[in-house]
Amino acid sequence: MTGNKEVITGSDFKRMVSGAYSEFLLEYETINEMKGAGHRPGTHVLRTMGAAVMPLRDVKDDSIGGLARRVASGAIFGARGNAGVVLAQMFRGLGKGLSGKYNATSSEFGKAFQYGILYAQRVIPGEKERPIITLAKAVAKGAYHAVRDNKPISEILEAAIETGEKELAKIGLEDAGARIMFTFLKGCLKGLDGNFVSPAVSLSLGLEAQQPGMPDPRNDVVRPYCVRFTVGNPKVDMQAFKEQLNEYSSFVLVQPKGRGIAVHLHTDHPGKVIEQSVGWGAIKDVHVTNMSETHELSPHGALIPVAMLAVAENKVQAREMQESGINIIVSGSVDDGPSVAELVSAAHSDFADTYLMISWSRDFWLVFQQAKRLVGSRVELVLCEDKNQQARAVKAFDPSKTAKENASAMTRAAEKE
Repeated sequence: MTGNKEVITGSDFKRMVSGAYSEFLLEYETINEMKGAGHRPGTHVLRTMGAAVMPLRDVKDDSIGGLARRVASGAIFGARGNAGVVLAQMFRGLGKGLSGKYNATSSEFGKAFQYGILYAQRVIPGEKERPIITLAKAVAKGAYHAVRDNKPISEILEAAIETGEKELAKIGLEDAGARIMFTFLKGCLKGLDGNFVSPAVSLSLGLEAQQPGMPDPRNDVVRPYCVRFTVGNPKVDMQAFKEQLNEYSSFVLVQPKGRGIAVHLHTDHPGKVIEQSVGWGAIKDVHVTNMSETHELSPHGALIPVAMLAVAENKVQAREMQESGINIIVSGSVDDGPSVAELVSAAHSDFADTYLMISWSRDFWLVFQQAKRLVGSRVELVLCEDKNQQARAVKAFDPSKTAKENASAMTRAAEKE
């Protein structure tokens, strides 16, 4: 097809994302039973989708580029489990391809989809040709040919799905990762056509029809903006001010600073936070960091040089970790993994100059790696395969050494039998 003049709008994009979420609502329990993407990959990917769709519920932006950026930010920061990280990278590629556009042509949107598939493929461990890698290559190829032929976006999606299905038929194997990619593509196609019925999310992203046991996306809202500023009024009632800021924030620190107060918080509405604050005194030294993008984490009055951070699945394990010297505990398990947001937010707490993030399960590895990609050199990783390895690693910690030196020594200790 040549001369295609189709335009994809922000409203079209909203329907596609809503359609994808709807499809995962229908498929996540089936995906949970499949192998190839860790424990309960369906739940992890559904919660990642929840973090992605929630920024759309009250957004005023109509541009496809702006909406794609918001969705990507929510997915990247709210990603859970290895499956969630891979899905988030698809949204990251979409956001990159649509950046700065109010509307997009089919060709532009198709190329953005190719970006998403390639970004997802990059983070998948490639030690062997798994079904998801085979599928990703085939889907990218199918999308490429359809984009080159200037086909409408619905036909680009159909071509990607058809090519992927043919390739999987050749190898005769579908794992959880492959099913997740198919579910995403088919959901986007249904959303674009308006041909779907969601058990929990309508086209307007209403959330009233929640089913028992189904993850509620309202619990997965992320606050990706780190905001710091000072208020030039030493007479501020800090407790009342903090309570007001809590309305739009997940973390708030208010403390005296010179002839005023310093504020450090994490929010999804930086503009509303500043607007709330102007009545308390003169606002200055405002710094806003999008924590879902790669950024430098600057220390502000850290208490110790190096802190250890780990994931605990219950109070008993948390207490044991604290007794072993681990400083920061994030709640999570292989069935209910921690989000990237929880790890990055912990590193933004100003507790230490640098952080050692220690994992005791492969199910956390991609989440930890994504957190490090966002925060950079102030975080080092010690990726263990089980709790015994983690215990050996923690015993090797030396507070007199740097985070990088400790990461190397602790990794060696973990690998010793």
